[in-house]
Amino acid sequence: MKQLSLAQLNRLDQESYKAVKKMPVVLVLDNIRSLHNIGSIFRTADAFRISEVFLCGITACPPHREIHKTALGATDSVSWRYFEATEDALKYLKSDGYMVFAVEQTDKSKLLGDVRFMDGNTALVFGNEVEGVSESVLSLCDDAIEIPQAGTKHSLNISVCAGIVLWHFFNEWKQMGNL
Repeated sequence: MKQLSLAQLNRLDQESYKAVKKMPVVLVLDNIRSLHNIGSIFRTADAFRISEVFLCGITACPPHREIHKTALGATDSVSWRYFEATEDALKYLKSDGYMVFAVEQTDKSKLLGDVRFMDGNTALVFGNEVEGVSESVLSLCDDAIEIPQAGTKHSLNISVCAGIVLWHFFNEWKQMGNL
């Protein structure tokens, strides 16, 4: 076994990446505090060809040295925009025909494995590291998705959570012949 070089990985350059078909998913970050989590989510969004990231509330925006540490340039490849209020971002998405899912444990959340990716516009809302998705934002969501867990903790780090959910959706999108 030998590690592949960057050339052997045959990755897209920035211009090619911007031109390729993206998964019709927007990530909505609801008041994320950690700059490292924001950077990690950008990097994951790049890996899975997410359409766009919406940064909301106290969520910091690029360029920022601490975001760059984990994003490693993904803030240049992944489209993003800022909204002062997450509720405004969701109203915008819903008016554009998006189905909006909170990634949150609720009394009505569906387990991730039971959720099928629809080949249409989807928004995934990830909440604050301590408070989760706010109640006012939850009230605007069409549904909620929960990652099953069997340990002693009741939650995952937001960037890990985003990676798991996006991997699930990406696999289904790919199986639909989109990649």
